[in-house]
Amino acid sequence: MSAFRSLRQVAASSSRVSACRVGTSTCRSRLLLNSATRLPLRSASRAFSITARAQGEAASDAALAQKLQEELKYEQEAAVEAEPEFLKTFKSQNVWQIEDVAGNDEVTLTRKFGNETIRLVFSIADIQSPQENEFDEPEEEEGEGEESEPPVNSYPIRCSFSITKSTGTGALNIDAMCQEGTFIVDNLSYYADAKTGTELTAEADWKRRGLYIGPQFDTLDVSVQEAFEQFLQERGINENLALFIPEYAEHKEQKEYVKWLENVKKFVEA
Repeated sequence: MSAFRSLRQVAASSSRVSACRVGTSTCRSRLLLNSATRLPLRSASRAFSITARAQGEAASDAALAQKLQEELKYEQEAAVEAEPEFLKTFKSQNVWQIEDVAGNDEVTLTRKFGNETIRLVFSIADIQSPQENEFDEPEEEEGEGEESEPPVNSYPIRCSFSITKSTGTGALNIDAMCQEGTFIVDNLSYYADAKTGTELTAEADWKRRGLYIGPQFDTLDVSVQEAFEQFLQERGINENLALFIPEYAEHKEQKEYVKWLENVKKFVEA
């Protein structure tokens, strides 16, 4: 089964949504400030309020810290094991190496293939969870009693691949969208200078903007598209990888959210 589809099916660019994450039961509570509920300060307590604000404290601090603690406790109790089964399986294949820095949005996967070094970069900021009405009645469909495959995460995650060779110069970059267990290729770019094509710096990005990035993938001859798909499949850019990326993105986003709660709570209480 090919892990690629035509770019014509690509949805609009995804954005971060802080609602319920797909595939998890955790739904984050939102902290809303309603100015209508604020009570006027009594003149008798004015001196105390001014003193408290001068010391960096306010009446809302304790309430906010308590709500953050409640949310943190809920998330910690609902958390799965430190290393879920899908991640253990992926690591056991010993194909891709995961570079994941705590606190960063981006995740990097690297691997060796012959004389090539392949790098994949994606961001958890691309997670998008469509809102669902929990009160909607499920629609009846034919074959409802039959077993069905588990749902595949449907939100798109943008991926950037780079391929360099130890025996040659230059770099081949592939921009693609990962969605529903497939990679939808946007375009393939070639850079004569591997440094320009692979460096993740503002200077390198500026240089790339002025260079020809190649044609849209779906405008290539069909036979060329199929040959490129086989080229990528042999290098492990396949359905298994396309299924792993959204799962890992959710796993990392959950860890980052818990850490965010801890940090903000400490800041409010300080």
